[in-house]
Amino acid sequence: MGLLDGKVALITGGARGMGEAHVRLFLEEGARVVFGDVLDEEGKALAEETGAPFVHHDVTAPDEWARAVTTAVDMYGKLDILVNNAGILKFRRIEEMTVEEFDRVIEVNLKGTWLGVKSAIEPMRAAGRGSIVNISSVEGFIGAEGMSAYSASKFAIRGVTKAAARELARFKIRVNSVHPGAINTSMAMDPEIMREVDADAFLRSMVTKRFAKPVEVSHVVAFLASDRSSYCTGSEFTVDGGLLTGAGY
Repeated sequence: MGLLDGKVALITGGARGMGEAHVRLFLEEGARVVFGDVLDEEGKALAEETGAPFVHHDVTAPDEWARAVTTAVDMYGKLDILVNNAGILKFRRIEEMTVEEFDRVIEVNLKGTWLGVKSAIEPMRAAGRGSIVNISSVEGFIGAEGMSAYSASKFAIRGVTKAAARELARFKIRVNSVHPGAINTSMAMDPEIMREVDADAFLRSMVTKRFAKPVEVSHVVAFLASDRSSYCTGSEFTVDGGLLTGAGY
């Protein structure tokens, strides 16, 4: 018996990286999954492999949110779970970052998450309950050089999560945030970032001295999506190998 048997989930940014790991684990745990991304080629390939329906989904566009939610409800009759996973990272020091680059990070990471919460309310109310999992970051607790926009967006997701948890508890909709640390994904390993970061020094500073596999985050997300976390809402779950224990947080 799977952790998510009978549940219907919508996962954003699901074509690769952590999102792909979420899609695969949710399917293994018995969920019926619809996933979206702007990466059409990767998304269609994953859909063909797994059987999970893929929709092109720009999380900054309200009409594309409506289409993604409608797809899930039309196919499976309801929506129980939303994983707001889509996000981008642009490494730029404040002095060098353009306003357009800053706005784009905020639009995708923060506005995209807010639109997801907003779009899930009606179908989850109709289902009688729901679970929304917002993917933030350890950068939502600490700042890092070159990541002002990313950190700002991930700090803000914490606020959206807590406000939504208070607003939606009356509808039995839970809202929590997950804060990954050093995860082995193409976004985290972007060559532009790796040129600017002292990888050896970073590893020495870590409590658990390795990068995590994406599925290690997915297991926490699946727990929060499931009924086993029925008394968790407005909470923040770090998946960081102890990274924040030495961060003064």
